[in-house]
Amino acid sequence: MIDIEIEDEAWIAAAPDVEDLVETVGLAALAEADFEGGGVTVLLTDDEAVRDLNARFRSKDYATNVLSFPAPQNPEGHLGDIALAFGVCAREATEQGKPLAHHLQHLVAHGVLHLVGYDHETDAEAEQMEGLERVILAGLGVPDPYSAEQGDHD
Repeated sequence: MIDIEIEDEAWIAAAPDVEDLVETVGLAALAEADFEGGGVTVLLTDDEAVRDLNARFRSKDYATNVLSFPAPQNPEGHLGDIALAFGVCAREATEQGKPLAHHLQHLVAHGVLHLVGYDHETDAEAEQMEGLERVILAGLGVPDPYSAEQGDHD
């Protein structure tokens, strides 16, 4: 299950179907990672809220595009939370010449994969995670976010 909380109405103004986009890619990412059960909460918020979360939990005092917070083991099977900053995501999409909807879908897939244990600390991990992201997004008709035409890695 994908629970979506919208704190910044700019997400809806920019993408009226934002809840459908998030739910579809979140479920696709869980399926591609072969992960059964468990829920994810996705917070669509502003830069200031993400900056605050990043400062409190990662000691990095700046807004970033997406943050993932894996949950500890729990009887409900909640996997964790993902927070996305509208301003950062919108600016990156513009800079990379891609629709905000595609960038959002990429970042949600990326966040969900973090929640189920994928990472990109080493080249091998990054290659595996990026490969899964490509498959997930291709299944939704979203171009490869890592191709030269789609800009830099997030």
